[in-house]
Amino acid sequence: MSAHDSWEFEEGEALQPGRIVLKAIGGGSLYEVFLVWDETLYALAVAKLLRPGRVDEEKALRDLGREAEALGALAHPMLVRSFDAVLGGPRPHLLIEHLDGPSLRRLIRRDGSIPLQQLLPLAANVAGALQYMAQSGWVHLDVKPDNIIMGVPPRLVDLSIARTVERAAASGGPLGTDAYLAPEQVGGEFAGEPIGPAADAWGLGATLFHAIAGTKPFMEPEPGAEGERRFPQLREDPVELPAETPPGLRRLVLELLARDPRDRPSCAAAIERLEPLIAVLPRKMGIGKRGPIEL
Repeated sequence: MSAHDSWEFEEGEALQPGRIVLKAIGGGSLYEVFLVWDETLYALAVAKLLRPGRVDEEKALRDLGREAEALGALAHPMLVRSFDAVLGGPRPHLLIEHLDGPSLRRLIRRDGSIPLQQLLPLAANVAGALQYMAQSGWVHLDVKPDNIIMGVPPRLVDLSIARTVERAAASGGPLGTDAYLAPEQVGGEFAGEPIGPAADAWGLGATLFHAIAGTKPFMEPEPGAEGERRFPQLREDPVELPAETPPGLRRLVLELLARDPRDRPSCAAAIERLEPLIAVLPRKMGIGKRGPIEL
């Protein structure tokens, strides 16, 4: 990234009146992300800001507006919250919740896999958020370990490519992150199937597989692979889960990774199947269809 396409804020500089930049905390080709102090909230928050070279791009502004729309339409305990959307002016940005905790991806990288006592309640929580989105007429489309923050409670973040079910069904792929994309999101045999909540169920399955095994469910493609060769999930079966994986969990994960979206359980069905697995864990708080339960 060239220096001229960075805002290069100094600590204490105002992003806008009453919104003070503390430090840069991330970003990509389209956005820079800053930790800020917001004087209206009187709290820390995160500003997701279009890079200087993108502020006049119609598509970038449209994408920012769509993310703001998704954040404004959805309110769930396991979804990141939004507090403001500045969609015009010299510094278009979103103001979103500051979450304290590592990503699931960071924990997998550090530990290799996630203990079942932590993973199973997490899986139910994330499935609940995805089922809520589906019932609200939305799909996330980028469910992956990077987008789960392991706070209390855990949160599903990054709605930058979330779409209404209707808009998702009219979308073409690839759309999302390669290793966690459902077959209908990338083409191949199921390219004609509409993208919808079943794609999020696939993302949940791929994420759980990665957290259980410490590896992604499909072999990495060769560098520079294009077309269908870029997406091994179109033609290959998942690699083996660890032998100690509970049979019920193994079946659920593999069914979530069914190539045909019609063969995948819904996220609501996934919660139903996770509950008896959670019930045999050491006593702790989990999630049930009637709310939090003591296990």
